[in-house]
Amino acid sequence: MRPAIYDNDHPLAARFRRFVKDSSFPCVGAKSALARRQMRFVVARDMTSAWDDLRIYPALCEFAADYRAAPKPFQSLVVLFEGPAALPEAQFDRHLWARAQSLSDKDDWHGQRHDERVSPDVASPHFSLSFGGEAFFIVGLHPGASRPGRRFAHPAMVFNVHDQFEQLRDAGLFGKLKTTIAERDLALAGCANPMLQAYGEGSEARQYSGRAVDAGWACPFTRGGEADRAA
Repeated sequence: MRPAIYDNDHPLAARFRRFVKDSSFPCVGAKSALARRQMRFVVARDMTSAWDDLRIYPALCEFAADYRAAPKPFQSLVVLFEGPAALPEAQFDRHLWARAQSLSDKDDWHGQRHDERVSPDVASPHFSLSFGGEAFFIVGLHPGASRPGRRFAHPAMVFNVHDQFEQLRDAGLFGKLKTTIAERDLALAGCANPMLQAYGEGSEARQYSGRAVDAGWACPFTRGGEADRAA
């Protein structure tokens, strides 16, 4: 696998850092990652294309390995896309899962096993994505997001290692963090996020893109999807 190439000095990365630093931005976890210099960036061309997936995947695996070597909370890998400039929420949701599927297929091809601490089944209340043997939670942002806290100027996928949330739970800090973020998001948006739920209450896949989905929504992702489609 080729070495990871990060774009931490790219103008889009600088713009994202300013976005997170803004006093109204609700996610204090992202603010902590930035303040601790534990936020890495990959800048890709087009979210609707697989063009840069071969750059994103090695960065995910390296990020996972580095996290295991130093498992500290508040670490994020931010993938920023130069375009498209605007996507309706339903299209952003579809392309976020297309990128997740492509990256997961590459994980399978490289013989990486799904993190056994979480489920690969999108319908499971214990579902998480897995890359390089490490479970991840994705936060999607884009210009057309209905939640203002997710309304960044370019499409973005923020990959957060799932284990860091478990560390915070074990330390008794996760509940306070989640409440603070929810309160700040409510103050910014004027209404509560209908997609918020605790891990284990329902599939976290419903939260990734930021779009409010109904009970009948089916996540377009399958671990091992490439093999399934070829069968």
